[in-house]
Amino acid sequence: PGVTPVRLDITDPAAVAAATERARDVNLLVNNAGSGTGADLLHGDPERIRLEMDTHYFGTLSMVRAFAPVIAGNGGGTVLNILSVLSWIALPNAGAYSAAKSAEWALTNALRTQLAERNVRVAGLHVGYMDTDMTAHVTAPKLDPADVARIAVDGIEADSYEILADDLSRQVRAGLAGGVAALYPDLP
Repeated sequence: PGVTPVRLDITDPAAVAAATERARDVNLLVNNAGSGTGADLLHGDPERIRLEMDTHYFGTLSMVRAFAPVIAGNGGGTVLNILSVLSWIALPNAGAYSAAKSAEWALTNALRTQLAERNVRVAGLHVGYMDTDMTAHVTAPKLDPADVARIAVDGIEADSYEILADDLSRQVRAGLAGGVAALYPDLP
């Protein structure tokens, strides 16, 4: 109740501006735009690699830049960036996606400190596989998007900065302290 989803191309500045004008009462922004080109960094099409960065990094940045003043003007609220376990670990066949999500994670961290004084909390939700069109080809277990949404809402209500939606995200997050050897045990 009270939520109006707005579907738009976040890489289109005019669409972002129009959404901002249409939604002046926002106190929660969920950046869930995604692209999954499957481009690897060494051999992938540069345009597909660029699409990953435009969507996950520059698109998310444009949304936050557009809506942060609105949220602050409404007394504060939350920006939730839907990240991925692949922001912390890379797979060779998804290098562009991993790099873009890692950049989005860094963006989330930087904006968090910058927007805190304006009463805008910036949170990141990390999730492994969620049952979406982007993961239709994946045979591994996947979370139901409704369950992820509930986890996200619970995290927002708890004022969490970092929301880990599944065991895979918790496992990889714990492995960060172990460095490259822990994250990539098969490297020589």
